[in-house]
Amino acid sequence: MYEPTDWLGVDRGIVNLATTSDGTNYQGRGLTRYRRWQARKRAELQAKQTRSATRRLTRRSKKEQRHATHLNHRISKEIVSVAQRTGRGIAVEELDGIRERVRLRRDQRGTLSSWPFHQLGQHLAYKARQAGVPFLEVDPAYTSQRCPRCGHTERANRPTRDHFSCRRCGLAGPADHVAGVNVRNRARSAWVFVTTPVPAPT
Repeated sequence: MYEPTDWLGVDRGIVNLATTSDGTNYQGRGLTRYRRWQARKRAELQAKQTRSATRRLTRRSKKEQRHATHLNHRISKEIVSVAQRTGRGIAVEELDGIRERVRLRRDQRGTLSSWPFHQLGQHLAYKARQAGVPFLEVDPAYTSQRCPRCGHTERANRPTRDHFSCRRCGLAGPADHVAGVNVRNRARSAWVFVTTPVPAPT
């Protein structure tokens, strides 16, 4: 593993599966449409209540899992490649309490429990380790509400799910990109503590 020149922050979500501090966006709309279609098909099969329908439900569920896994592999491979090529590490948010932190519309709430947040993080960690790329998980608190320029933090900084606008300094932009920048900044601070030598006992 090399000493990183900087960090590539990655924010994970539903509308955008991943957004990096560079501003690269991996949209989840296609996966959302696919899963809604699968949900309709499952409902149709469940209504039949036959052995054949049960077998088809099992196959459909496995197919959906493979689809999400393939997408996560592709996204994580590209992110790790960018970090390795630029000599940076990869930083993501710890996922504890994500149900409380992610802002959802009513029609999205049913998808959260099965959304592949955790798997994407696992793929990133695994591929980063294979490539010798430093990998960190950082404190997720207020990453989407904190201004990366002036540090001002409040809920009103994020007036909508997609938009960030600092009430103090006026910095504005896509909310997921701002969150990715905050993740990167936290990794910069955290890495100092990770690499600081432990004083020898006296």
